[in-house]
Amino acid sequence: MERGESRTRRGEGRFLREGDSSGSGRGGSGPSGEWPARAGAAADDDAKAAARAARAARLAKARASRDAASPRPARSTRPGPQRRPRSEQAAAVRRPAPEPAPTRRFPDPRLTGLGSGLFCGAVMLVLGYLDSLMFGSLTMYSVLFLPVCALTALWVREGDLLTAPVVVPIAFAVGLLPVAESGGGFSGHLMGLVSALATEAGWLYGGTLIAGLVVLVRRVRLIARRVAARRRASAGGA
Repeated sequence: MERGESRTRRGEGRFLREGDSSGSGRGGSGPSGEWPARAGAAADDDAKAAARAARAARLAKARASRDAASPRPARSTRPGPQRRPRSEQAAAVRRPAPEPAPTRRFPDPRLTGLGSGLFCGAVMLVLGYLDSLMFGSLTMYSVLFLPVCALTALWVREGDLLTAPVVVPIAFAVGLLPVAESGGGFSGHLMGLVSALATEAGWLYGGTLIAGLVVLVRRVRLIARRVAARRRASAGGA
């Protein structure tokens, strides 16, 4: 029995020795082997962090030297122009320009040479009939002849300006038919017309002179406009 116990003790001791020997043989996988590896990895991380810090310091130094070499201009405190929103710009572009207010002008018809003669003759004939019915005075008729001559010279077109001084004496004679005194028959009407023309010759010449002056002024203005247009054309071509 003692021999069996001694054998059992010997086996337990052998087992303990083998376990110690196996534990001491795996030094790299135990706690004593993992510590050097961790220490080396920490050293590598510290070296990389130091390299990054040195690189950042060099970049900051280079940037500071570049900023010192080329200083930025000082910002202006004056407020800049404010941009309008696109909707307002589009509305401003699309909004039509206001139309100018129409100006009142005097009537400015343009009569041909024949039209001016018909106008002046018809007006003087109507005035002659009215004068014979109301006043029966050649002087009133002659006074009304003057504005009719001015209107005829103003309203005739520029191409027929020379017809106005010609048609006004004829219209004056036509308007005298109802006003002139007649002794009866054709010869009496003719003698009354001739005597009226003789007595009212001053008014006839005055009306013709007014028409001639108006036509002369319009002709001078027309020539001046043409000369100015030619000068502008020649200046533009040069």
